[in-house]
Order: sequence, then structure tokens, then C-alpha cells
Amino acid sequence: MAIIQDWKIRSTHARCEVTGEPFADGQDFYTCIFEDPASDGFLRRDYSVPAWKDVRKKLDPAPYSFWKSTFKAPEREAEKETDSEASIEGMLRRFIDEDDPRTENARYILALMLERNKTLIPTDTKEAETRTLLFYEHADNGDVFIVADPGLRLDEIESVQREVSELLAEEERRAAESAAAASAESAEPGDEVSEADKNEAEQQGEESAETEEETVAVAGEEFAEGLGADPGIGAGSDLADEVDHHLESAEEGERPSADDDEPHTESRVD
Repeated sequence: MAIIQDWKIRSTHARCEVTGEPFADGQDFYTCIFEDPASDGFLRRDYSVPAWKDVRKKLDPAPYSFWKSTFKAPEREAEKETDSEASIEGMLRRFIDEDDPRTENARYILALMLERNKTLIPTDTKEAETRTLLFYEHADNGDVFIVADPGLRLDEIESVQREVSELLAEEERRAAESAAAASAESAEPGDEVSEADKNEAEQQGEESAETEEETVAVAGEEFAEGLGADPGIGAGSDLADEVDHHLESAEEGERPSADDDEPHTESRVD
């Protein structure tokens, strides 16, 4: 077999390759991985159990790997992953997609970490010309991950683990920065509206205060004149000050304070 260059993640179409019928929740089916001469990579095809029994001896070429799975219908509210699980899986997906030879060791360690927490279920192991290929199926959505075993020596594992830890820390930092930037962008329009509302409220308050002061002052002058008091002392002055005080208080208050029918493994597929 040629050196595999295309190790992209293979997702299920959730339907039988032969009949085209969609799989029902809890239905058993077979996942088959075929070599793809066009890309020097792999193709994925899924078969219902009856269809598999009918075609498995007729397939040419025969599947490179196959196993039995159980279809799991997508849940509307899937359980949220922890930040660490999301970053590990997200990094592995990105590295597989980029297919940079420099991340081969890291991909292997990341896959082992996801296997340990049962996010990835090992389904098969195949010996290629230059390396061993590990096949995994995602426990929730059925995606097939193909990872090469780089054959790390014991004295190399520690340095690779350290490298992966540093990459994960960087991944989490980038995710936090992206989340903060997205939060800031979503908050900016609201801030503008809030500022506009505040300016409008201040303007309306000033106009209201002027009107109140003028009206009350006139009434105060007439009242003062009726009592023979000095009309230069405006009864509305104290009230206008109180209105301004309330406006200032209100303004302050408005301020803003994720070969056979025996299975190689069974898993759950989204």
C-alpha cells in the first residue's frame, strides 16, 4: 500500500450505501473504509446489516477495514464538553486536517488522550508499508479518525508530551482571546445604544428642568408678590435644584456598572 497522504476525518452520512435509506436510532450497521486510488487516501461507506450480508463477499476491492457500529440519533441538547476535552479534540481535528508531518507525534499523543477519556473508541489497527495506522471512531458522532503510530521510543515520549502540553496551553489561550474578542464585539453596539439613550435622557432632563424651573419660578413670584415678599427670590430655584439632583441620580443609576459479521468494536454514532 502506498504511503497515505490523505488522513482526513471520515464522517457518516447516516444512511445505507446500497439502499440509501437513513439509519434509525439504535440500528446496527457496518462502517467500511476503502482505499481511494484517486487521492491515495481513504473512503468511507456505511451499510445496513441486511445490505452488508448481501454485498460483503462481492465488494471489489474489499474494504481495507470494517467494523460494526450502532447508530445514535443526534440529541437536541448534547452534553457540553469540558474546555480541556474540546481543546484536545479540536487540536487533533485541526492537525489531521492540516496533515503537517511535524505534528504526527502530537496527533498520536492527542488520540491516546481522547482514547483514555473514551471520546475516541479504537476500532482497528493496520500495518502499512512504513507505519501502523490506528483507526478510531468518535463515541458521539461516529466520525472516523485515522492516526499514524510514529513508533515513539520511551525516551521520546516525555518530550512529546511536554510539546503537546504547551500546544494545549496555547490553544486554550487562543480560544479565550477569541471568546473575549467576540464578547467585546457583541457588546459594542449595545454600548452605543446605551450611550445614545443616556445622552437623549440627559437632554430631555435638562429641557424638563428648565421648563419646571421657569413655570415654578413664575408661580413663586406671583405667590411672593401676593404675600408682599421680594419677588427676586424665586420659589422655583430650590425645586429646580431638586429636579437636577434627581436627574443626576438617575443618570448615575443608568450607567452600566461546543471478514465476517463479528464486530471489531461497537460504538455509538451521531
